[in-house]
Amino acid sequence: MTALGFLYPGHSAEDDYPRIEQLLGSDIRLDVVHTDIGTDAHRVDALLETGSAGRLAAGVEELRMSGAESVVWASGGFVHGWEDAQEQVRTLAVTAGMPASSTSFAFVHAAKEIGAARVAVAATYPDDVAGLFAEFLRAGGVEVGQVHGAGIVTAAEVATWGEEEVFALAREADSPDAGAVLLPDTALHTVAHIPALEKELGKPVLTANQVTVWEALRLTDRRVNAPSLGALFTREPIVQV
Repeated sequence: MTALGFLYPGHSAEDDYPRIEQLLGSDIRLDVVHTDIGTDAHRVDALLETGSAGRLAAGVEELRMSGAESVVWASGGFVHGWEDAQEQVRTLAVTAGMPASSTSFAFVHAAKEIGAARVAVAATYPDDVAGLFAEFLRAGGVEVGQVHGAGIVTAAEVATWGEEEVFALAREADSPDAGAVLLPDTALHTVAHIPALEKELGKPVLTANQVTVWEALRLTDRRVNAPSLGALFTREPIVQV
């Protein structure tokens, strides 16, 4: 049994995680610990506070007790910028005593894994926050084309979105030169829609909760073939030269 740990802010789309656990269909357990969200707002100041060291540390002991082998901060570490986000993850790893990462780094690693030379960003966020996510991707060596922000201010509102809104967001951001479409925001329910999204767009789709779980697996050197979770979970790894 491989136990994966996740620090998830508040309560929005956490039901994506038991769904993913079921779709993985193997000896993998996903343990989700909720952290205090503070102010529910897609603003830089609020997102920085949500990911503060103290708020993350508060959930770490529960994950340790669960037997988790890796931990991923399931939120917007990208607002810290590349270097500070690395420090955030290093601090989390030391505090937890296990390999650690964040959803933001997961997107960078996943985009490279599928070999997407250029990506489009379909964000629920306001334009300024969506722009920070794109800057983070570029800092990690991922080429970013079109960036679309839907202007949603709270995670609570994002959590109410269904298939119609998710598909509209992805279509709005997609462009012919994009090798993949990325949907950040772990408050957005996407796991049930990934195969249909990829079929409609004709390319890989990476979503926040999907890449977060993939990243936790990567940290434990586990690879799982799960077609229902999209191209990221079916392709052979790209060899980086």
